[in-house]
Amino acid sequence: MSSADLGQALTKNQFAYREVRRRIIMGELPPGEPIPQARLAADLGVSLTPLREALRKLDAEGLVEFASHKDVRPTMLTAAGARDLYEIRRHLEPHATRLGAERRTDADADAIERAAAELVPLTGDSSLEAMLAHRAFHRALYGASHNRELVTVLDGLWDKADRYRRLGMNLAGIDQAERLERVRRQHTALADAVVGGDPDAAERVSREHIDSSLTRLVESTLA
Repeated sequence: MSSADLGQALTKNQFAYREVRRRIIMGELPPGEPIPQARLAADLGVSLTPLREALRKLDAEGLVEFASHKDVRPTMLTAAGARDLYEIRRHLEPHATRLGAERRTDADADAIERAAAELVPLTGDSSLEAMLAHRAFHRALYGASHNRELVTVLDGLWDKADRYRRLGMNLAGIDQAERLERVRRQHTALADAVVGGDPDAAERVSREHIDSSLTRLVESTLA
């Protein structure tokens, strides 16, 4: 794929950022392994300058780390990292979802219902688009809080949690049918609670959902 494939809407910097981020999330650029910058730039059809700009942005998001000027690696996935993300999300997202139920507008309700209609089950074969649809649904819920700072923090958490989520989708020994049905019920309950203006239910279901999340599962597996 090259930048031309996405038309003129994206700059080369934007294209490089999106594609490198996608490859990191999907595991095509493995954690801890040096990113072959010259080969990657050629593969993307861009020069090294847009690629390095993308890597600097990903470094700020915690998805890569610079060991030296030329040695850049996707950050490792660890039990401690999964735990940290789980603990912060468990504290903040249920509160934001509660605020969403209290403050949601008609436009928010429409956005939640549209996002819910786009949801597909997340499995080991899921595309990045399926993961983005899952993320868009949750963002519609906590975005209804209309607390800009809280939304910004949660967006950052989801940026970092995507790779753990992807790892969790591929773990063996999980009853996938049971997990998918539980997630479906929880998503329906979350949408109903926020759209219906039920803060107590929104907060409770959000916390239950996070307690059984893929990130939580990965934490116990990596430990």
